[in-house]
Amino acid sequence: MPSPTRRDLLRAGALGLAPALPVAASSSAAPAFGKAKSVILLFLYGGASQLETFDVKPDAPPEVRGELGTIPTAIPGYRVCDRLPRIASVIDRCTVIRSMTHPFPIHGTAFSVTSIPALDTPLQDNPRDPRHWPFIGSVFDYVESQRDRAARPPVPRNIALPFPHSSRRKHPIHNAGPYGAFLGRTYDPVWTEFEGDGFREMRYHFGGQVAVVDDPYGGIDPRARFVLGATAAPGVTPAQFDARRELLGGLDRERPGLAAHEEVQSYDRFQDIAFSLARSPHLRTALDLTREPTKTRDRYGMTLFGQSCLAARRLVEAGGKFVSVFWDEYGSVNSAWDTHYWHFPRLKQQLLPGLDLALSALLEDLELRGLLDETLVVCTTEHGRTPRIDPNGDHPSGTGQGGRNHWSRAYSTVLAGAGVCRGKVVGKTDKIAGDVVETPVSPKDILATTYHLGGIDPHATIPDRFGQPHAIGGEARILGEVLGG
Repeated sequence: MPSPTRRDLLRAGALGLAPALPVAASSSAAPAFGKAKSVILLFLYGGASQLETFDVKPDAPPEVRGELGTIPTAIPGYRVCDRLPRIASVIDRCTVIRSMTHPFPIHGTAFSVTSIPALDTPLQDNPRDPRHWPFIGSVFDYVESQRDRAARPPVPRNIALPFPHSSRRKHPIHNAGPYGAFLGRTYDPVWTEFEGDGFREMRYHFGGQVAVVDDPYGGIDPRARFVLGATAAPGVTPAQFDARRELLGGLDRERPGLAAHEEVQSYDRFQDIAFSLARSPHLRTALDLTREPTKTRDRYGMTLFGQSCLAARRLVEAGGKFVSVFWDEYGSVNSAWDTHYWHFPRLKQQLLPGLDLALSALLEDLELRGLLDETLVVCTTEHGRTPRIDPNGDHPSGTGQGGRNHWSRAYSTVLAGAGVCRGKVVGKTDKIAGDVVETPVSPKDILATTYHLGGIDPHATIPDRFGQPHAIGGEARILGEVLGG
């Protein structure tokens, strides 16, 4: 087969397809390389407050420490927010990093989950900007597909819940981050859709208006479910479905020119994924939470985040490689963990109880099933919140309801599972959780460490749409201090 020309590459790039060039995945001298057979990413969109989660400051002044208390944990001498009692009891399975830091105090999903070296708001607001780097789950998918192109995993290697990122808020802009970027659109995550309604009424403030939202992150009916778009139409039999696929295959075989090039054959990969999803009993079964005992479902919390975490565990059991769960905005901007307004009511009513149940249940469940030693769990966010409480939020007119605003100089991340130290606290901030004073950690370092534990050398390269190599982990370092061998 002749090598593709630059014109071919440009045309393939216009289709959103990346050149299928080899990728290196050598071992590393750091311990625990390849220990994780699967990864579960829990992303708390909006910026979870370090002061009300994992970096409490009980001796700080009231305008810093806030109105919530602290409790001891299973790690001697380490305390967390008093609204996280279940997490406190299982935190000895984890490494807590209290010294996350970066220079971009904006909603930066892309900076947190890709190796892009810098970010601004216009770039974050344009998911298809050609400067973006691929989502970490997309890189896992790409590397695995290059290692064995003939493999057809029982569930997609890169699957995400509960719905496409930022698609359920009343705002025309979608956030960048979980996309294939220069690897091509065929390496975007396979997203579920959520079918159901919330019944916990929450108030959110944006643009001078108050939105009242029945938020499913506060509670859902047990009959709510996760579905996939790539399913056969109702009434279509398996034989009819296969016949339609064969007809489409015949039409595709007539495509001239670029069809001979490997770059464009990635479109065929997308078709294969779609057809596999439509016929996969493994995937349908994994997403059918009615198969779980009511007690188990309740343990995770009958909320959108809790049931998404339960589905993530089931997807890993079914063979999933990289599963993402986003606690995303719903119904309004300034929802999820973006607590500019009504900070403490929202933490007490929805955010902390939901996180406490879901994260603790996931860790206990994975351990009970013998999966924690081979599954890496990463619970992170894009930034923290301001050390001092803003009594009026950040709107000039004020709301009379205090909040914390964006703060990227210090926040927290929790790691657990395959290859991660147990019962360890890494890093330290100052007396008001405002600045890191010990062991600064970039979100890029979390990605590099995740690649390493997942069996991918972060220093290896992947090609962009022009065939130029890029280090998978950028210039990040593997966090040796969190690795347990």
